[in-house]
Amino acid sequence: MGDNLAHEAELNGLIKEYLKFAAFEETVNVFVKECKNKGKAILKPPRSAGQGVKTSQIKEDLLKAFDEGNGKVFFKLWEQHILPQTGVDEQLPQKLEFHLQVHFAIFPLKNSRKSDKDDMDERTSHFKSYLETRGAALSQTTEFLPFYALPFVPNPTVHPSFKELFQDSWSPELKMRLQKFLSATLKVTNVPKLLSLFKENGQSSKELLQQLQQQLLETERKAATYMKRYRKMQEDYHSLIGVTAELVDSLEATVNGKMITPEYLQSVCVRLFSNQMRQSMAQSIDFTRPGTASSMLRASIVPTMKSKDVPLLPSLDYEKLKNDLVHGNDRLKALLLQALRWRLTQSHPGEQRDTVLQAYISNDLLECHIKSQKSLINLLNSKSEIVRQYTARLINGFASLSHGRAYLAQSTVLLKILEEALEIEEEDSITRENVLGALQKLSLR
Repeated sequence: MGDNLAHEAELNGLIKEYLKFAAFEETVNVFVKECKNKGKAILKPPRSAGQGVKTSQIKEDLLKAFDEGNGKVFFKLWEQHILPQTGVDEQLPQKLEFHLQVHFAIFPLKNSRKSDKDDMDERTSHFKSYLETRGAALSQTTEFLPFYALPFVPNPTVHPSFKELFQDSWSPELKMRLQKFLSATLKVTNVPKLLSLFKENGQSSKELLQQLQQQLLETERKAATYMKRYRKMQEDYHSLIGVTAELVDSLEATVNGKMITPEYLQSVCVRLFSNQMRQSMAQSIDFTRPGTASSMLRASIVPTMKSKDVPLLPSLDYEKLKNDLVHGNDRLKALLLQALRWRLTQSHPGEQRDTVLQAYISNDLLECHIKSQKSLINLLNSKSEIVRQYTARLINGFASLSHGRAYLAQSTVLLKILEEALEIEEEDSITRENVLGALQKLSLR
């Protein structure tokens, strides 16, 4: 009874928290009043700091990229987390973004870095692209008009129009504006625990459904195989009944004095032999010799090699595997990727290989079922060439099998990453060959 009351009080707290979040003010008042009248307690749900930590990390990463002059990282975060909250048409973020673009465009010139022509060309090209797209909205603003000439000025450091940019105070002031803007934009929103629980359960149900669908596909495949075997056995059974009936007729004929010819005996044996033996053996047998036909028939059902039971491979700790593939050093990653590929490709075709593949899929080895920035497919972007190569080989191994292709197709980022790898890798590299092979196989059913 006590446990029920405690849970009830906690649930009442969750309901109240959600009603407040959804702005059901009158409903909240009625709910609280009725709980009080009935003597029902309302516990205050504990607050989760997860969202606040995430927001703080985004802000920290943006400021770090600003200080380091890393425009790629900065604007990737900006587009993911800032633009969706502010919109591209609002003037304040528009103007701030323009100055930030200028900051990253001239960063090497301001920070006395060794001149890198390729780096400057890339920054200039990016700034030009910005001016022609989102930055075009400010082209009619007097304040920003001079900056549209910046990409075409050979040495901006001595140009009078850009003198302000190279003063010591310009970057710190811009950073301060950025900090204030981020503090105002990246506000922590405390999502009600009831809503969080609903989302989590929904995600779990989705993952469970995907696993069940995979198991259903595997079961259907096995059922189709067994049905095929059953039909073959049924055909052989009917054929055997037919031959048996003919032999009974022949025995009855011999009782009445009718002889059985070698040609007839040969035709019966041909029908009884397996397909592989029919043409080669039936034509070479001398059916006039007594006992020959029966000996060959008995020999046809004896296997030429004693079949060996294929053992099932030991199970793996997939959580530890995935953790090592994400956080381990490059040598460990390469060895694990190679071992996983060999486990799949060098297993015996049939039940053993199917079991290995099904284990990989059910444990979501490549994390195709979830949307994650740390998905193992992203190992294709590793700085280590050998890690990229072995990752491509493993993906190609998956793509070689029908169920492997169905599994890979569930990833929302795989094709994009494969295309990027195809563009980046050298033409004659093994990694590129395997990426290309995987893409070709993914087009199959």
